[in-house]
Amino acid sequence: MSIKINFKNTAQKNRLNNHVLFTDEKFNIKPLKKYLSSSEFSYVGDLLKSADLNKNLFMFELNAKKKIILVSIKKNIKNFNIENLGSEFYGRINYGKNCEYFINSDSITSKNKDFLGFFLHGLKLKSYEFLKYKSKKNTRIIQISVFGNKNKPSTNNLLRFKALEEGTFFARDLVSEPGNVLHPDEYAKRLSLLKKHGLKVNIYDNKKLKKLGMNALLGVGQGSVKGSYLVTIEWNGAKNGSKPLAFIGKGVCFDTGGYSLKPAKFMEDMTYDMAGSAVVVGLMKNLALRKAKINAVGVVGLVENMVSGNAQRPGDIVKSYSGKTIEVLNTDAEGRLVLADALTFTERKFKPKFMVDLATLTGAIIVSLGSEYAGLFSNDDRLSKQLLEAGEKVEEKLWRMPLHKNYDKLIDSKNADMQNINYVGGAGSTTAAQFLQRFILNKTPWAHLDIAGMAFSKYGGALNSGGATGYGVRLLNQLIKDNYE
Repeated sequence: MSIKINFKNTAQKNRLNNHVLFTDEKFNIKPLKKYLSSSEFSYVGDLLKSADLNKNLFMFELNAKKKIILVSIKKNIKNFNIENLGSEFYGRINYGKNCEYFINSDSITSKNKDFLGFFLHGLKLKSYEFLKYKSKKNTRIIQISVFGNKNKPSTNNLLRFKALEEGTFFARDLVSEPGNVLHPDEYAKRLSLLKKHGLKVNIYDNKKLKKLGMNALLGVGQGSVKGSYLVTIEWNGAKNGSKPLAFIGKGVCFDTGGYSLKPAKFMEDMTYDMAGSAVVVGLMKNLALRKAKINAVGVVGLVENMVSGNAQRPGDIVKSYSGKTIEVLNTDAEGRLVLADALTFTERKFKPKFMVDLATLTGAIIVSLGSEYAGLFSNDDRLSKQLLEAGEKVEEKLWRMPLHKNYDKLIDSKNADMQNINYVGGAGSTTAAQFLQRFILNKTPWAHLDIAGMAFSKYGGALNSGGATGYGVRLLNQLIKDNYE
């Protein structure tokens, strides 16, 4: 199924079989009289008298071929509510055969100049489907024709929305791929293709990583027949040589848990343990497509955590890229090992303005926050505030969780500088973040986003229909747009 949108100045009245009009929150249709015939106006008005006006939209079937859809716009409506309205509209029209809907932009009552852009953006995000491996393809087309002389989004805004959609969809596509297809070798190849968008991509393979001393990352992937990689993706959109903004993602393409083996039930979901890296990749593609006027770098560690005669054992001690040693007490606490080397490498090589890492890191964060908020841990109040505000604007919400030196004793090791898990119990997400903080060596502002409860949805959400959500791409894009461009 595909959505096609085009813009026109006028539309032939006899073709308006599916006419979409906007009203105020009370469904006052008097201003719409000029767009309807007298019989249509009377019919719709009579139906509204007995309708539940707390709804956001109504679809009236005038006859077998003609519908009128009324969409209400509440006062002071926020951008994410407009997107949700577009998503709800998509839910009402997503059935039947090929069809065309005519949106009357002149009827929009909102003072928000980007109302229609956000409305269509929400519609497009909700329409995403991953059907690559379906033998029977959905060839249905929904045509959205926008006509009128007012309230149309500018060309620049349409390009901005399109870039964000493509970045989000790219992230969703990567998370949706099965583990036998998107293993680290294939993932690295796909990232090299981003060069065509003007991104600089460097791929560090096993040999280069070993030479660099990234033994924490390599230890996670050593049980797999596939390679392990660190990939850097750079966007240089500012001409002033300013420090880049850095985004780091966990890319465990499949996570068996290693010798600390996961239960068989739901292990198939562990293809999405690379969602943090997918967010970083989707963000970087979005920045390149919209020609963002900033410098940014994305760094992703790509591994596969498998069981074999060569796999890492519980009790192994590895020396990280930072020089600090780690006792691996649980091989299923592997994401923090990947991020440890990636964080130190990013800080040393790029000397960024700040670092934000994203990972499906702990089940404990789902116990704490469910699927409503991602966990935010940070060493910097200003960066935290910016992230929280950006999350509220796009409804990709964050909740700040504690970091404190008193948690350090839970990850101190008798045999190495630290251990990779807290066996005393409790504070699972915080001790994981506390572990990561040890690899920030030069006090760079840093935030860790634990997105384990947000990256994948069994039941769907406001802007996705179930499966990979792409959570984080829009959040970080908003962070950049509001504070760094």
